Amino acid sequence: MKKSLLALTVSLVLAAPAMAAGKALGDPQLKALDARIRALEDESQKLREQAAQALAEASAARAELDKMKADQAAQAVAAPAAAPAQSSAESAVAAVSAPAGSSPSGGGANGNAFNPAIAVILNGNYAHHSENPDRYVRAGFPVVPDTGPGPQGLSLGESEISFAANIDDKFYGQFTVSYHDDNGDVGTEIEEAYIDTLTLPDGFNLRAGRFFSNIGYLNSHHTHTDNFVDRPLPYQAFLANQYGDDGAQVRWVAPTDTYLELGGEAFRGENYPSGGANHDGVGTWSLFAHAGGDVGDENSWLAGVSMLKSKSTLADDGFSGDDTLYLADGTWKWAPNGNTKDGGLTLRSELFFDNRDGIYTQPNEVFTDPDDPLTLPWTGDRRGAYLEAVYRLNRTWDIGYRFDKLWAPGSALPFATGYDPERHSIEATWRNSEFSFFRLQYSHDDPIQNIVDNAIYLQYDVALGAHGAHKF
Repeated sequence: MKKSLLALTVSLVLAAPAMAAGKALGDPQLKALDARIRALEDESQKLREQAAQALAEASAARAELDKMKADQAAQAVAAPAAAPAQSSAESAVAAVSAPAGSSPSGGGANGNAFNPAIAVILNGNYAHHSENPDRYVRAGFPVVPDTGPGPQGLSLGESEISFAANIDDKFYGQFTVSYHDDNGDVGTEIEEAYIDTLTLPDGFNLRAGRFFSNIGYLNSHHTHTDNFVDRPLPYQAFLANQYGDDGAQVRWVAPTDTYLELGGEAFRGENYPSGGANHDGVGTWSLFAHAGGDVGDENSWLAGVSMLKSKSTLADDGFSGDDTLYLADGTWKWAPNGNTKDGGLTLRSELFFDNRDGIYTQPNEVFTDPDDPLTLPWTGDRRGAYLEAVYRLNRTWDIGYRFDKLWAPGSALPFATGYDPERHSIEATWRNSEFSFFRLQYSHDDPIQNIVDNAIYLQYDVALGAHGAHKF
């Protein structure tokens, strides 16, 4: 293009003298030269237009390139901030869609399709009791294994290791092994080994295997998530701290703004409060209902009713017969702006009503005559309750108080003396992070009349590995 303009300019320069001469001489070739000049001028105009168009296109292309570079730079800057937001959204979806009772990994939507999340919980205690734990008895309530006040001195508490992951697009699985030491009685057992469905329609979920029942509030929670070192007296007396067994569960969550779940379970009936695996290995069943919601931005609640019915043969406390346990639970949480991590108050209470119709058989180890064991009727009602309040000062500290009590009428019930056991406990917990805490607790326990056990506990609890959030 530049060469064409240069040639045109040279031609005009060279033609100028000829034009002047032509005018002077009246040369007949003037018209032909003038026509050529006009043709060159037209060509020059076309070239200028083409040059202007090419320049405009080049400017537009450069502007588009600059815009693309700017967009790429903006995306690169925004990417680190967008990733956590996406992760939080995915976590929220996982928390909503996770099966109830799912522990460390949070249930079926955790994304670990082929690499299980592995969590290890280490728990240790120091305890000092004013009474010898080996001689601990409780009026109206036999002390079954693993439900006493715990050993004197240093000990390793219940620790566990769990594996959890999606099995495929339709099933989720969890496997947990626990270790415990109760006054030198060391045990390792499979605590949980179950599968959950992920894709059933209309809010239904099925669970099968070994798991903790969904009755009450605390029962489905792992003990290391409790607000106190030990379980309340009613859990110790009626459920041996926590009822879990081999079985199946069906659960339905209603599609409503207020949380509502209904469900039922069938268990083998091998573990306390049952025993003997009656009815061809389906000796225990349960029903439960829970509801919850928010009250404004700073308050939330959860309440439920449950029933556990079993047929027992020589349960751990020597009972054989029909046992029906009713539970009612309620939890209220208040926190500034709804953020419970930064502070707030949690109130919780559970009521237990137990009805038994059967007999008591003296345990084998205390038979006076193995051929003629002592048997007594065991028919009647027993009750229990606890109330706890925990105030979280900030992300690091919380303090709490718990009162628990048991009632056992003295008529026609073994071990009953007309005295009702009760206990008061206070605790202070320091949390370095969501993965570790240290707890100091004092308990004033009145298990039988004129006997008081004053106990001081120091507990540590740490989580190693991928341990997900816990339930409400």
